[in-house]
Amino acid sequence: MALIQFRPRQNDLVQELVNDDYFFAPFLRASSFNKNSENLLPALDIAEESNQYSIDVDAPGLKKEDIHLSLDNGTLTIEGERKNESETKDKNFHRVERSYGKFVRTVALGTGIDPQGIKATYKDGVLHVVVPKSEKAKPKSIDVQVG
Repeated sequence: MALIQFRPRQNDLVQELVNDDYFFAPFLRASSFNKNSENLLPALDIAEESNQYSIDVDAPGLKKEDIHLSLDNGTLTIEGERKNESETKDKNFHRVERSYGKFVRTVALGTGIDPQGIKATYKDGVLHVVVPKSEKAKPKSIDVQVG
């Protein structure tokens, strides 16, 4: 005979789900860095335009020296590290939500890009990367002849 642990039924199912960290995790990605994870993942937006890709990465609190970009076989890799440099002596923390550590994000862009034209700027905590498309990857208009 198997023994099963008794768990009293809670009357408030919603409260039980709120207390479960895993239930709301997919919906609560509003913070810039994903807490409770070895890899901190900053939020990013990727937009494709007719002649380029635009990538915005939320990276508040980072310095230019803490961000590294690389391109290999059409895959853009964004690496960074948020360092905890503050002195915590004589402080009693009641809540800590900011995360510190390294992160790596990769974006597969394919082979139709111009690696020499990539530009990256960092302003107000947002890394903005522009990756131009190569001439052969740009959409072309074809005229239809009647006749």
